[in-house]
Amino acid sequence: MTIRAVVWNEFLHERENAIVREIYPDGIHAAIASHLNAAGGIEASLAAFGEPEDGLSEARLRETDVLLWWGHKAHGAVAEETVTRVAERVHQGMGLLVLHSGHFSKIFKRLMGTPCSLHWREAGERERIWTINRSHPIAKGIGERIEIPASEMYGEPFLVPEPLETLFISWYEGGEVFRSGLTYQRGAGRIFYFSPGHETYPIYHQPEVLTVIENAVRWAHNPAPAWDDVSAAPNRPVEKALEPIKEKGPRLHQAGEAGYR
Repeated sequence: MTIRAVVWNEFLHERENAIVREIYPDGIHAAIASHLNAAGGIEASLAAFGEPEDGLSEARLRETDVLLWWGHKAHGAVAEETVTRVAERVHQGMGLLVLHSGHFSKIFKRLMGTPCSLHWREAGERERIWTINRSHPIAKGIGERIEIPASEMYGEPFLVPEPLETLFISWYEGGEVFRSGLTYQRGAGRIFYFSPGHETYPIYHQPEVLTVIENAVRWAHNPAPAWDDVSAAPNRPVEKALEPIKEKGPRLHQAGEAGYR
C-alpha cells in the first residue's frame, strides 16, 4: 500500500531570503518530498501557504494519509477553517508530522491545547540529538545519536502535554537541552513532533534527519478507513438504548436534537 503524504510549507523564507533560497531553491517542502518519493512506498506531493484553501482543501485532505507541516512566519495567517479541517482529519486517522518552528502553528497548538512555547537562540551552534528508544520504528537506522553541525537552539521548558513517548532529546553547545522528538495520539491520528530544521542551515539535506522523517511518515500512517463520524456526538434517543430503559427526568433537548457546541 502506497502512503499518500503531503508536505505543507509556508514557502516564504525561500522566496524572500537569499540564504534560505540558496539552501532550498525549490523550497523546504520539495527537499523533504524528494527524499520521501525516492524512499519507496511513499507518494509525496507539495502544498503551500497562499494556495487556495491554503493548499489543503477538504477533498485533498481526504486523500492524504500523512500530512507534514513546516511553518514559521505566517502562523497567524493560516485560515481557521484550514486548521479545523486538518484537526478533523487527524481525529479521523490522518497522521501529522509537525516540524521545527511548526510548534507554534495553529494546528499544533490546537491539538496540544497548550502554548507550545520554548526557549530559542540563533547562533549556529552544534546540536547533538540523543536517541532515547533505539527500538522504536521512528528511530530505525539512527543509532545512539545524530550530530548536527549548525542548528538553532530550542530549549526547555517546552510547554506541551506529556507525550506518549519521548524519542529524542537534544543537547546544544550553549548547554540547553530539549525534548526534540515526541509522539502523541489524538482520536485515531498519530502525531510526531521533530524539532531540528532551522531554515538557514541545510538540516533537511542531512541523511539522518530525513531518515527520521521517513520513518515517522511510515509510523504515522493509519491504514484503517477514516473514522468519519469521530466528532459527530449524536443524541441517542431512549428507544435506541442497548438495554430497555424508561425516561426518568426532565431534559433540555428533544429526541434527535443536536447538542450545544
